[in-house]
Amino acid sequence: MGLLDVLRGRTRQVPPNLDAIFALPTAAITLESACSLVPTGSGGICFKAGSGAAEAEARHETDELLADEQDPTSIRRVDDDLGFSWLVITDADLSSLVTRLHGANDTLQEHGLGPHLLCAVIGLKDAPGAAGSAPCYLVYLFKQGTFYPFAPRDGERRDNELELRLKAQLEGDLPIEPDLSRWLALWGLPVA
Repeated sequence: MGLLDVLRGRTRQVPPNLDAIFALPTAAITLESACSLVPTGSGGICFKAGSGAAEAEARHETDELLADEQDPTSIRRVDDDLGFSWLVITDADLSSLVTRLHGANDTLQEHGLGPHLLCAVIGLKDAPGAAGSAPCYLVYLFKQGTFYPFAPRDGERRDNELELRLKAQLEGDLPIEPDLSRWLALWGLPVA
């Protein structure tokens, strides 16, 4: 980007950082031991759907890449009310789920849709034998390469105490987003 671009107000889009998501299997140990939470086996990628040949090709290649011949229902697409597309993947093995999410991210980026990637979400639930609470999620921000916890509650409220406790527990395992204003509420997630 040159001086002329700066003067005209043009900015270069930040490419997504896809690799930090591979730290999730290690963080899952901390989640279970310190927070009594385990992954649900469901994760999703949120992106702004485009149109045209690149989007159609990316959609086809992503479907082929992620197809599970033994369980074809393990991948589904959901379009939300805000015009975003979700690629939701179900896989009981967290390492496999993370690999499949990363593969989908790579495919979308290879087709020029990297700037359209918004976040990845991994569902969490209480570990067996733990006291019951509502579900929560780990949200991975592609542009920052950081995570934040999201604990939605009924009535579009958040459990801020739980989110901050998870932040404190996970800071040694994951790059946690330091700017709390980026901890956006993602109501109505299609990820279980």
